[in-house]
Amino acid sequence: MALLLPAELPACARMPAPARDTDAELVAQLQGGSEAAFRMLVECYQARIYRTVFALLRSPEEAEDVAQEVFVEVYQTIGRFRGEAALSTWLYRLATSRALKNLRRARAKKRFAYFTSLLGFDNDLLHEPPDHAHPHTLLEGQQQLELLLAHLARLPDQQQVAFTLRHEQELSYEQIAAVLGTTVAAVESLLFRARQTLRKYIQPSFRHV
Repeated sequence: MALLLPAELPACARMPAPARDTDAELVAQLQGGSEAAFRMLVECYQARIYRTVFALLRSPEEAEDVAQEVFVEVYQTIGRFRGEAALSTWLYRLATSRALKNLRRARAKKRFAYFTSLLGFDNDLLHEPPDHAHPHTLLEGQQQLELLLAHLARLPDQQQVAFTLRHEQELSYEQIAAVLGTTVAAVESLLFRARQTLRKYIQPSFRHV
């Protein structure tokens, strides 16, 4: 399942997430095995899911792989979806969960490489190419943005997800709370702590977080 290029995205992918009634109809069709409904789901949500995953992974190739995995998981598990949350909320949960799992796996590999190097073993992981730069680093303030992204990647998982969903995807506090399975107050606390941490590392002229 190849992701569409921005120029190929259908109109629904550039619109707000479908309403709950539309979601319910789409889910019913998906659970009935409709291939057309699955194509519609991918067309309408893949851009948002890709952007969310990319915001966490910062690698186009990894983000595309994870986004595809999300839709494969949806295809395989849609029968168990009972509508306790909005369809978009469920998709964001799957996306952020898989992205964070990838990050943890990458960190584990790097730690393994470090410890094996201390023991005198060669390990190709020590020579991995650098991560792909975020597209926004082409804008003014490149060094500050790179510094911000580096510290964002070091935030605790839930702070990182809350910050990403709020500032990258512009989700409301209520939507973020639904994705994280927590309260609005908890989301406010997560965002407050994330911003407090990030502000320590950026110049006043760049403080828009």
